[in-house]
Amino acid sequence: MLRRFIEDNKKYFNYTKYSAKSDLKAEVADSHLGWVWWVLEPLCFMMIYTFIFGVVFNAKEDYFPIFVYTGLTAWNFFSKCVKLSARMVKRNKGIISKVYLPKYVLAETCILVNAFKMLISFIIIVVMMALFRVPVTMNILMVLPMLILLVLLTFGCMCVVMHFGVYVTDLANVTDIVLRLMFYMTGIFYSIDKRIGKTYPELAHLMGKANPMAFIVNGLRDSMLYSSRPSYKYTAIWFVLALLICIWGVRLIYKNENNYVKVI
Repeated sequence: MLRRFIEDNKKYFNYTKYSAKSDLKAEVADSHLGWVWWVLEPLCFMMIYTFIFGVVFNAKEDYFPIFVYTGLTAWNFFSKCVKLSARMVKRNKGIISKVYLPKYVLAETCILVNAFKMLISFIIIVVMMALFRVPVTMNILMVLPMLILLVLLTFGCMCVVMHFGVYVTDLANVTDIVLRLMFYMTGIFYSIDKRIGKTYPELAHLMGKANPMAFIVNGLRDSMLYSSRPSYKYTAIWFVLALLICIWGVRLIYKNENNYVKVI
């Protein structure tokens, strides 16, 4: 399966690249502000959450605006990709019913589109770090494995959700509910250790380590803002689990993709 996966990615690489470019252009074609919305949307949410949770609920952390923006950047990448995957095959039935392509290529295209937006957000984070004079140490290098882990986890989840989304019509609604629950449990606008850990330390440990998105978000914040590094042990564990999810998802697609056209 691995050899087939590598060969298919080489074969359809140009399609994936040009499809991602087309999707990016289509998103801004009818907008007056165009690509500026890719910057404005997370910035506006950052200001909203910073005000509500930083001022109203007094949940300020060091470098709180960057704290929130980093969490939103990683979360938006994951949630947007996974949400879209539930109806991805049905939405592209015009393509897959005429020509063959491995269905996970649709997921890779979506990941490229949202990875480009995430890159813009990280450029803004770097600028904000300079403005806030955040001290930078060698631990910032851990950002790269955290982002690789984020992409692997997202791709694996997308493949699994994409497969079952073909057969379960309501999966998109279920996925939306699950993602909303995960959003509030990931600590996007608060510190799990400080807010929950004071009263329920065991629950805080579980939420921070058993929830992969909470672990990734905390790892990005630690390495970028707080001169520390995420746990090597849990990073390795989640890398293995993310790879297993990817293998499972790709296997499901290879085994069943010939039946997708019949179902849709």
